[in-house]
Amino acid sequence: MKIGIIDNQMGNIGSVVNAFKMLSEDVIASESKNVLEKLDAYVLPGVGAFPQAIRNFHKNGFGKFLDKQVIAKKKPFLGICLGMQLLANSSDEQGFTEGLGWIDSHVVILQNKPNFPIPHVGWNDLKIKNNRCLLQNIDEGSNFYFDHSFEFISTSQKVVLASSSYDKEIISVVRKDHIFGTQFHPEKSQRNGLKLLRNFINIINQM
Repeated sequence: MKIGIIDNQMGNIGSVVNAFKMLSEDVIASESKNVLEKLDAYVLPGVGAFPQAIRNFHKNGFGKFLDKQVIAKKKPFLGICLGMQLLANSSDEQGFTEGLGWIDSHVVILQNKPNFPIPHVGWNDLKIKNNRCLLQNIDEGSNFYFDHSFEFISTSQKVVLASSSYDKEIISVVRKDHIFGTQFHPEKSQRNGLKLLRNFINIINQM
């Protein structure tokens, strides 16, 4: 079983690779579809702007590639931070931009309020709504590391596995079938982050 870390030129690849290596997991970071198509599951990290990430996707041909590998072949997928936001139908960042549309949702900017500056950077805890699969053995209130200015708004609470409070409740973890996303960075979240990545590995092994 091998996991592909998709290099969409949006940063944060090295720390994700290192986190999986800490779990003694065989991972390959690549921007080559020929390399990635041979692998069993995918992780899409990302920092930066939604429109640029989508432009990179089209340029690299990742959109159609992942539709085949993840949607048609049902290979497990984990989107991290911007990688989770790309699962949405669209985003308002820098104007309206269409996303992958894998989860019925929209991405909007967080509101800058006193005591809640934007971007939302630092440790925040989880309100767990479903602790099966990706959040198994992770306690209510566990802390994870966030760094984002936009939030994921879903039309259905069925896809929401966990949320966090930052002036209001924001979606932190989503799932639709074999597709998962985290708004926080598990690779920067120390022990709890490694637990989550181990759970994703277990999901892959069970499929």
